Amino acid sequence: MNALIIYMVKSAVYLAGFYLVYRLLLSRDTMYGRNRTFILLSVISALILPLITVQTSKPINIPVFGKVLSEIFVTAGSNNSSAGSDASTILGFRWLSIIYIIGLAFFGLKLVIDFSELAVLIKRRDNNGSRIIRFHGFNTSGFSAFGYVFISTRLPQEEADEIIRHEQNHLNHYHSFDIVFIELIKAIQWFNPFIHLFSRSLRAVHEYQADEECISLGTSVNNYQRILLNQIFKSRIFTVSNSFSNPSLIKKRMIMMTKRRSKSLANLKLIVILPVVAMLMLVFSTCSEQEQFPVQKGGNLAEMPPPPPPPPVDADANVILDETSRDDVDSEPFVVVEQMPMFPGGEKSMLDYLSGNIKYPESAAARGIQGKVIIRFSVNADGRVSRESVLKGVDPLLDEEALRVVRTLPRFEPGRQGGKPVSVWYMVPINFALK
Repeated sequence: MNALIIYMVKSAVYLAGFYLVYRLLLSRDTMYGRNRTFILLSVISALILPLITVQTSKPINIPVFGKVLSEIFVTAGSNNSSAGSDASTILGFRWLSIIYIIGLAFFGLKLVIDFSELAVLIKRRDNNGSRIIRFHGFNTSGFSAFGYVFISTRLPQEEADEIIRHEQNHLNHYHSFDIVFIELIKAIQWFNPFIHLFSRSLRAVHEYQADEECISLGTSVNNYQRILLNQIFKSRIFTVSNSFSNPSLIKKRMIMMTKRRSKSLANLKLIVILPVVAMLMLVFSTCSEQEQFPVQKGGNLAEMPPPPPPPPVDADANVILDETSRDDVDSEPFVVVEQMPMFPGGEKSMLDYLSGNIKYPESAAARGIQGKVIIRFSVNADGRVSRESVLKGVDPLLDEEALRVVRTLPRFEPGRQGGKPVSVWYMVPINFALK
């Protein structure tokens, strides 16, 4: 799966977890500063945490015999239909990319238009040093953005003064920076429903915070609610601003104005976020079998005789060698030598040869058999492969297929120790996986 898609899915899951914590435990509290901080940190964390993967390992208690090759992956059905499957996968990712770019362009263009209109309003303001800009023609009573308060010329002076005080509270708390940040993330993750829910919650917290300060400065709650009701049919025009007349929030704002203040003990609810993060990181952790085995010391393995292997095959002549000729060729394989054996074309060519010739047994795939097989073999002093055996098996069907392909390896350039050709141990992990 494409790494970008995996990242986006992880980010959406983190946002979902954080939003559930906020919605169930924090949203009804009147600690608006805390809730604002939680929302912003949740969005930032959801962008960072998917980049962190907890790597867990399951060690295999097998000693290392010689050089360990890179792991080879064999997928059931890949031999017959991999080309078509890969092509369809690439086509699917291409369409997903096109859809994502279209959405990104749409939401990005919308942001640019809002920024441009606000820039025009600011540029046309009366040059009297005031941070209050009066406008007409927009279906909204007032809003604030980028250090300015925008107020409609149609409002009575009493309502205009109250709305200006409300919007000034937004500016004092730098709410505009929150809005710009959340809108940029929405443009990037426009497909993610939880970023839209967080955006709505953040705007609500902004309004609650500004309302609370207006009332704390002496504004009558009844008078303030009356002004809100007068603006109920007016809607905001700019997504990058805080708007006094956001109709979807007026009912909630009126409820929160009369709600009893939350006690400081309500902050203990934040502890819940720790197990949520731990659980999500555990879900996204990578568990793999790591060959963290103790490396054998010494130059060879004469003192550790291998288990009896099947008779080796001469890969060039397709003739079974007798025991005497094998002993004459090699008797004491080394773990590490001064000059390691060289496969024709290098190690990559050897891995390509193995992966290209291994066939997933149909009977094993039909029975759902999969897993990692580790094969040990030696490259003799004459460059031939012998002493093939299974160090870690899964099932006879997979084990025999892995052995079959290793036995067909062509002759190597032999390894050398002290200038003399010697035999050297190799290990190769072959991972059979079902789609």
